[in-house]
Amino acid sequence: MIAAARTATGRNAYAELLRDTRGMKREQQQARDAWFAALSVDRKDEILFELEVLLKGLACFANPRNHPGSAARRTFVSLDFRDHLQQARDGVLRIVQLSRSLLGERDRAFVFHRYLETVLPEDGARSRLLRSSLSDQETPEESLIVMRHGLTNLVEVMNGLLKLQRVPFRLFYSMAATAMRESAQSTFFNPLAALEFRPEFDRIPSPQVLELIQRVTGEQAHRLVALSFLSLFRMLKYLRLLESISHDLADRRVGGRAYLVLSVLRSDARALSGYLRRKSGALLAEGFEHDLLKVPAREIAERFEELRGEGSRLIAMKGALTGVASNLRLEMRRTFEHDLPTVESNANEADLRARLREVTKNLRPSIQNAILFLGKSLRHTLDDGQVFDDLAARRASSERLRRDIWMFAQIVRAFASKARHADLTVDQWSKVQSFAFVREFLGYFRAMGYPLLRVGDYPRFDAFMGAMSGLTETDMFDPQRLAMAIEEADAFHAFLVELLSRISERVELREVPFDKAAAARALRLYLGD
Repeated sequence: MIAAARTATGRNAYAELLRDTRGMKREQQQARDAWFAALSVDRKDEILFELEVLLKGLACFANPRNHPGSAARRTFVSLDFRDHLQQARDGVLRIVQLSRSLLGERDRAFVFHRYLETVLPEDGARSRLLRSSLSDQETPEESLIVMRHGLTNLVEVMNGLLKLQRVPFRLFYSMAATAMRESAQSTFFNPLAALEFRPEFDRIPSPQVLELIQRVTGEQAHRLVALSFLSLFRMLKYLRLLESISHDLADRRVGGRAYLVLSVLRSDARALSGYLRRKSGALLAEGFEHDLLKVPAREIAERFEELRGEGSRLIAMKGALTGVASNLRLEMRRTFEHDLPTVESNANEADLRARLREVTKNLRPSIQNAILFLGKSLRHTLDDGQVFDDLAARRASSERLRRDIWMFAQIVRAFASKARHADLTVDQWSKVQSFAFVREFLGYFRAMGYPLLRVGDYPRFDAFMGAMSGLTETDMFDPQRLAMAIEEADAFHAFLVELLSRISERVELREVPFDKAAAARALRLYLGD
C-alpha cells in the first residue's frame, strides 16, 4: 500500500532534520550535548540561541538582499556601507559578550592569555602562545574560545575601518566575510547552512503538530511537511528574539542585534519559500513514482481508486506548500520594504524599538496562521490554543485571519468586476496587456486565497480550483472559461463575506471591533501602491 511507504522505511524526517542539518559528526554532537547539559548558566538556552542566530546573521547581513528596503530602488555599488559596517560591528560585540557568558571562568583566563600575546617581546614565544590558544577545538569550550579570539581581533579592525569617511560595498562585504569565516571554521558553532536546526532549541512543543508530522505518509511528503513546520516554528523564535531585543533597554546597541536577526529571518523565509515553490512538486511526484513502481502490475486495476486518491492527496499537498511559500514571500516583502527602517536611514533607538515591536506584532499571526493552514490542508484541524498555548496569540491569529478575509474579498470583487467588463474582441497581442489583471489575481490567490479556501472549508472548493486552473491553461482568454471564473469568484466573494461575519463572532474577537481603515492600508501595501 502506497500510504504505508514512510512507515515501512522507519524514517523519521523530523528527528533527522534536528540531528543532521548542522552536519556535525556523532561524537561532536554528543560532546556538544554533554557540554550544554553541564553548563550552569542562567537562561543558557536563550543565550546559545541568540549567539548562533547572530553568527548566522553575520553571513546573511553580508548580502544586501536581506536588508530592509527595496532593492529595486537602491544601487548597492554607489551606497555608503559605513552604517552597515557599524551595525555588523555592534553585532560582533554582542556575540563576544554572549560567548563570555557561556565561557564563565575560562573567559578570564582567555583575557589574561590575550594580554600576554601583546606584551611578550620575543616573536617565537608569542607564536608559541598563539598556537596554544588556537587549539584543535576538541571540545565545544575550546571551539568557543577560538572563535571569541578571532572575533575580538576583528572588532579592532572594524573600529579602524569605521574611521574612514566612506565604506564601499566590497570593503563591507570583505569584512563581513572575514567575520563569517570565524564561524565557518568552528567545529561546534557553525550555523551558516540555510534551514538548519538544533535539538537544543528547535523541538516543536506542540504534541498535535508532532503527531500530524508523523501521520504524513510518503517519504518525500513526510520530509517536506517536517521541514515546513520546523522552519515556521523557527521563524516564530526569531520574532520572540526580536521582541526581546526591542524591550531590552539595557542594550544601547539594539540595531546591531536587530538587523542581524532580521537578516536571518529574511534569508530563512526566502530559502523556505524558494525551496517549496521550486522543489515540492517535483519531490512529491518523484516519491509517488517511486512508490507506484513498487505496485505489481497485476494489482494496478484493483488498486486504481486508491492510487488516484493518493495522487490527489499529493496534488493538494503541493498546493498547500506552495500557498505557504507565496504567502510567506508576500509577508516578508511587505515587512522589509514598508515596515522597517533601512540601515542607512540611521533611525534613532526609540523609533527602531517601536518598529521592531510593530513588525513582530504583524508577522507573528501570519506565521501562526500558516502553521494552522498547513495542518488544515493535511486534513487535521489544529487547535490554535493548544499549538501556541497563548490566548493573546489566538486573538492575534483570529484578527489577522479576519483582516485577510476582508482583503481577499476586495481582491475577488475587483477581479470579477474587471473580468466582467473585459473586451474579448481585441487582438491576441493586446490581450496580453489587457488581461494582466488575471495573472495578478492568480498570484494573490496563491498567496492569500488558497489558504482561505482551506481554512474556511469552502464547499465549492473543487469548482473554484477548476475555474482557476482553467485560467492558467494556454487559451486563458477563452470567454467560456472566463465566465466560469467570474461565476466562481462571485460565489467565493459571497462566502468570504459570510465567513468574515462568523470569524468576528469568535470569543476572542467579540470585544475587538474590525479596523477597516487599517485593513485598507494593508491592502494597498499588498497591492504595491
